[in-house]
Amino acid sequence: MQLASRFASRSPVLRSESPLSDDQIRAVAPSIFAEAPHESRSQRYSYIPTATVLQELRGEGFQPFMVCQTRVRQENRRHYTKHMIRLRHASQINGSEANEIILLNSHDGTSSYQMLAGMFRFVCQNGLVCGDTVADVRVPHKGDVAGQVIEGAYEVLRGFDQVQESREAMQAITLDTGESEVFARAALALKYDDPEKPAPVTGAQILMPRRVDDRRADLWSVFNRTQENLVKGGLSARAGNGCRQRTRPVQGIDNGIHLNRALWLLAEGMRRLKA
Repeated sequence: MQLASRFASRSPVLRSESPLSDDQIRAVAPSIFAEAPHESRSQRYSYIPTATVLQELRGEGFQPFMVCQTRVRQENRRHYTKHMIRLRHASQINGSEANEIILLNSHDGTSSYQMLAGMFRFVCQNGLVCGDTVADVRVPHKGDVAGQVIEGAYEVLRGFDQVQESREAMQAITLDTGESEVFARAALALKYDDPEKPAPVTGAQILMPRRVDDRRADLWSVFNRTQENLVKGGLSARAGNGCRQRTRPVQGIDNGIHLNRALWLLAEGMRRLKA
């Protein structure tokens, strides 16, 4: 399942290691604080500002650490366009991993509300987005939008219990060398899916740990090494013309979430096979 919204690689974005204030958010993503829907919306369009949902989630202890909105060609849409917020719970800020709520919306009709369950590893600063095994809530701008959105947020919160169970189950599964290589080849196919062009890097490269703690052979560590190497890039590669180069990081927010979710589902499939 793809995201309801797409974000170009150079979209306005702000990340922080501490909770973002409303002023910081407004400077980068003013559409989050739209006071009314865009003039193109009809009377049937049910409107609720993203800021209201943000306020509710803050009340539950979740704080925004990353915001983004799409670039626009028409300036009159800048305060209404598609946007995304990633929120983490205050109780997990100093931990090695934190659950996230990923919230997407627009106020010009270009996307519905969408909320995903995610996970964030502080050690590598990569956002893991869980697949279809946990909450994925979409709410169209029709009917009782306010009630549906807030209930959807709580549904995502409940989904974190399943995220924790999956993580612990992956940590308990050990992969041998052959199984790790199979996982890596499948992961490469998710990012480099053109059958006419071989992947510029090998499975062995994306399995290489970037730190000592990630050398473990459990499925969770293999998954995280693969995810970090594919998302962050920087690996020595060979282009189709034979020239040496470095793999590029995944820049587009939509592409990053799509790849993260695909990798999570791959890891979940391996977990079931090994269970």
